[in-house]
Amino acid sequence: MQLPQELLTLIQNGENTEVEFKKSTTDITKDVYDTVCSFSNRDGGHIFLGVKDNGTILVIQPDCIDQIKKNFVTCINNENKMYPPLYLTPIDYEHDGKHILYIRVPVNPNVCRCNGRIYDRNHESDIDITDNQESVYRLYSRKQSSYFVNRVYPVFTVNDLRHDLMDRAREMTKSRRQDHPWRAMTDEKMLRNAGLILRDSSTGKEGITLASILLFDPDDLIFSVLAHHKTDAIYRMFNLDRYDDRDVITTNLLESYDRLLEFGRLHLNDNFVLDSIISVSARDKILREIISNLLAHRDFSNAYVAKIVIEKEQIYTENANLSHGFGNLELATFAPFPKNPAISKVFREIGLADELGSGMRNTYKYTQLYSGGKPQFVEGDIFRTVIPLNEANSTVTVGPTTQVATTVDDLDKDEKTEKVLAFCSVPRSRAEIMKHLELANTNHFRKTYLKPLLESGKLRMTIPDKPNSRLQKYVKA
Repeated sequence: MQLPQELLTLIQNGENTEVEFKKSTTDITKDVYDTVCSFSNRDGGHIFLGVKDNGTILVIQPDCIDQIKKNFVTCINNENKMYPPLYLTPIDYEHDGKHILYIRVPVNPNVCRCNGRIYDRNHESDIDITDNQESVYRLYSRKQSSYFVNRVYPVFTVNDLRHDLMDRAREMTKSRRQDHPWRAMTDEKMLRNAGLILRDSSTGKEGITLASILLFDPDDLIFSVLAHHKTDAIYRMFNLDRYDDRDVITTNLLESYDRLLEFGRLHLNDNFVLDSIISVSARDKILREIISNLLAHRDFSNAYVAKIVIEKEQIYTENANLSHGFGNLELATFAPFPKNPAISKVFREIGLADELGSGMRNTYKYTQLYSGGKPQFVEGDIFRTVIPLNEANSTVTVGPTTQVATTVDDLDKDEKTEKVLAFCSVPRSRAEIMKHLELANTNHFRKTYLKPLLESGKLRMTIPDKPNSRLQKYVKA
């Protein structure tokens, strides 16, 4: 791949607080990891392997490139080497026939350690501050106060969270690795590892953060700390002044993801697409990227309602944003900045997102496969993503077909509702009821059957004071 002009300009401008050159022509020099650590702890940065300190581009031996990449990825994901592990991948570029490797290091929400030591960036140097108590304290304070979602709520504890969601998160880490460390951790240890339990630097009190509340809390608790939290899903095909379908979502981020994905699948066709020789769901790939970006990277301090809108010729998302610039972002020049790193980390660990910046590349790739178009990413106080569609992408149901489908759905819902009431003549758990109805989607079950029956008084909880208890059961009133 040819070296982009923007990266060449960085090399020509020389080393600075955010740019570092390393020779590493046949293997990785040990101080590369010190630089990764210091960039993670400071403002992020760019590392170029195969470049001298004076900016002269050397030659990385072509037969060494794959091994260098492998060694780097192995070390950077080794908790004994780098903690917390980082998901970074060197990119191979060529300039004037010479190969170099480029590594983009984002800011980490947590304090990063390399071989048990803490490094910070100062001008062109990586400084070991481990034994400097004041510097370490300032670093921790800066990490905690940098992001709105790191706000600490000492009045709440781990027991206020939904344990079923944390169990689900642990199970989802299998998509990343079968022996993921979270699977052996208690709820509290998992939250600490994810940076979701912090100490308030102003009061000295420890507590769960806003990020943990948004990810794992009951809806009423989320509303109590962030009343404007909302995501709007809109389908607009015929009624252009209003909408044809809508879902206003005010729940936690994990179940918000489920509902947005379900909404997108309902209104977009899953066209046959080949990625090389493999059949893929380009629709689902696109939805995964734009939904995870919408949920994980918004500015939660802003009351602007985040939305995803499906129209005849496009899908677009909008969310409040802490902007690092204005205008269209281009794939070749895009420099990713973390917005809510603690939330992003959880999304990465459970397989709903990948490393920072990969979402843009994936969206480009699968949009071209899906509709043949080019997506737009517009940076500003409101971040906007636009995915072009063609006639084959949108699910359009008109006339009598719509009415018949609705009637069938209503009849099916009524039958299942009666089955729930009959089955719950004795107390039953949510899992038992779903199995009896042969339903797999928890969110669909809650929204369509459980919540309406509870609100109408036809069904009641056996433990009403603890609605999210893992021992909760439901019985006909």
